Amino acid sequence: MPVIDIRLGITAAALAVLTLAAPAKAAKFLDGAYGSKDGCTYAKTGESSGADDFLLINDEGVTTAFAVCEFKGAATKTATGFTIKAECDAEGEKGPAETATLTKSAKGYAVSFPDGTKLGPAPKCR
Repeated sequence: MPVIDIRLGITAAALAVLTLAAPAKAAKFLDGAYGSKDGCTYAKTGESSGADDFLLINDEGVTTAFAVCEFKGAATKTATGFTIKAECDAEGEKGPAETATLTKSAKGYAVSFPDGTKLGPAPKCR
């Protein structure tokens, strides 16, 4: 019986959810995509290796190897970035809408949530 890498399945499922759930026209507020090497490759090609350190931040939301957070509504500009409502699906479990804070620094964007979860900073994809 073949061995299946569960991480690849989770990443593929998370990416599929983001692709299916993304609105046809997301409001543009970022100046491009930000992410890890694998996240940026996915942003350009649609292909992912399933790496555990997968991170992609774009106008549609935040995607990691284990969770997808879809941005909802319009972003509000702050002194250091943006705030925006996000609905997250972590390993098949959907959470309530909450406010995500995107903070820009010299290292790129970081996303933080009210529960203390912080993703990034991630550099701009080239």
